[in-house]
Amino acid sequence: MAELITVARPYAEAVYSLATEQQSQAKWSDALAWLAAMVANPDVTQVVTNPKHTAQEIEALFLDVLGDKANDDIKQFIVTLIENRRLTLLPEIAEQFEALKARAEGVLDAQVESAYPMDESQQADLIATLTKKYGKTVRIEVRVAPELIGGLRVLVGDDVIDASVSGKLQAMAASLKN
Repeated sequence: MAELITVARPYAEAVYSLATEQQSQAKWSDALAWLAAMVANPDVTQVVTNPKHTAQEIEALFLDVLGDKANDDIKQFIVTLIENRRLTLLPEIAEQFEALKARAEGVLDAQVESAYPMDESQQADLIATLTKKYGKTVRIEVRVAPELIGGLRVLVGDDVIDASVSGKLQAMAASLKN
């Protein structure tokens, strides 16, 4: 995984730089989402990785699907990825592009694991608390994790806020051992 991130990062940064320069982040975001979804399809991956298919065939496939979403820069980006045999990196490139875009917009993404499903008001309260703590707009993605027993665990970048019952039990066990 770290390898993919390392290889995809320069592509994402170059695309983000170009998109910012042209003030076309939304268009690039949309195109990268489509491209990433295409590559995530096993049938497309099989075509892309099969040496029987020429670069022109693969390019035509991608451009046909993108249709009017593809301007000259996007077309050149696809050609570059094909030439460098990097099409399979598109999901990671898209993810890193979105992270760069969010950072520039002052938005933080948080992954929330909750022992139980959270209703909209609980999510809104959590977003308000995190926004106040970090001083930036926060978007959350909630996943139910029953193994937490109760409470929740929040990951924002490198910060981990563990307010779960299982986390507290682990901390108590560690302190009893010392």
